[in-house]
Amino acid sequence: MKRRAAFTLVELLAAIALMALLLTALLTFVLSFSEIWGGSGEKRLFEQHVNAVTHHLDAMLRRAALPTGGRTPAESFVIRTVDAPGAPRGEGLGFLLTRGDRLLSWNSQPAPLTQCTLAFDPTAGRGLTLYWRSELEEDENAMHETPLSPFLSEVAYRYREETSGRWRDAPRLERNGDRWRVPEQLILRFRHGDYTAERTLPLPFAPGGLPLF
Repeated sequence: MKRRAAFTLVELLAAIALMALLLTALLTFVLSFSEIWGGSGEKRLFEQHVNAVTHHLDAMLRRAALPTGGRTPAESFVIRTVDAPGAPRGEGLGFLLTRGDRLLSWNSQPAPLTQCTLAFDPTAGRGLTLYWRSELEEDENAMHETPLSPFLSEVAYRYREETSGRWRDAPRLERNGDRWRVPEQLILRFRHGDYTAERTLPLPFAPGGLPLF
């Protein structure tokens, strides 16, 4: 009579141990890969947010610099005091959007003839905010608030000196005597956890220069 072949107890224990090692290695690989994927995914989302905010703001500034209604590009930007309920009083970059913008909704449509003030407030957690009102609104004191990015951690204003032609970054908007100076560029610095990003936005019309289209 032939003896039936079978695994010995030692062989079964060795197979179980080998399978346990393979499962442990596979689980370690999956967990480490998910951590890497999750971290890179968060970074990509942060970069997409930064790019979307800066591209849309750049489009706004370019449209504001278009000569309309007898206004020249040199008169497109002004320094304006933010005076909105609940908002800290300070200065921001003011401009006019004649056709409005999709972010500035009034009666379910982009508000036309919109006076905008771009401001940054690091103390109240607002980040980069756009304060605006349409010239067609009856209430002249009405002011709307549209947050653009809560991740903006710092803004610098880049000026070009008329005498030396050198560029200089200032942490705040500056005056020239009793008048505010409009900067040539905005430096936007974003932060979210360990991720940081910096973008430079030139104003489409630099004071005293040519349009930057």
